[in-house]
Amino acid sequence: MLAPDQKSVDAEVVAAVDEAITSRRSVRAFLPVPVDEDTLRQILQVASRAPSGTNMQPWKVYVTTGETKQRISEAILSSGIRAEKADWDEYKYYPDTFFEPYLSRRRAVGYSLYALLGIGRREVDRMRAQHDRNFVFFDAPVGMIFTIDRRLNKGSWIDHGMFLQSIMIAARARGLHTCPQAAFAPYHRLIRPLLGIPDEEVVVCGMALGYEDPSRPENRLRTERTPLEDFVTVLG
Repeated sequence: MLAPDQKSVDAEVVAAVDEAITSRRSVRAFLPVPVDEDTLRQILQVASRAPSGTNMQPWKVYVTTGETKQRISEAILSSGIRAEKADWDEYKYYPDTFFEPYLSRRRAVGYSLYALLGIGRREVDRMRAQHDRNFVFFDAPVGMIFTIDRRLNKGSWIDHGMFLQSIMIAARARGLHTCPQAAFAPYHRLIRPLLGIPDEEVVVCGMALGYEDPSRPENRLRTERTPLEDFVTVLG
């Protein structure tokens, strides 16, 4: 016996939704093609339907383009603060010490990216230069900075993550790509005055949004996913 919703399932809709999710990936090189404001507003409006505990909607977005986006890039790249010296004083994204299986997964994506770019394991300067590409939003025409009220708790951070994912999926449905970027968080002191971000908001991450440059080798990166058996437990 079918549930009511199953009777009206449209295979084309299922395929479209699945395609938007599975084709989402972190693009690290964008074309200099503008994204019109109406499209951007549609994406954010759709993403605002993301769930949140008691409908608190604990997200803020600062959308930057043109000169404002350029000022963020210049402030960080001219600061002299190297990524390895950046102070994660607001929150920590990664553990102090990586352990398995997360260490191997992290290394695999890093090695794969550098291999596509022809960067050797001892070419530290080239690795740094590639990491610094974060701070120009990988040349995307739109750079977003996301914040959350620091008085909120961990549950609201989970909600914030669902909002971010919703943006990325809505972007794919419109032929756009994204790259979520935690790399901006340690530079919040440089970003705040440029965007007028108040002290009560924590800078969570940035996100590049635009049209993929298919000619760039880094965009050939496809990360693997572990089989269901590694993370799913079914109990009857």
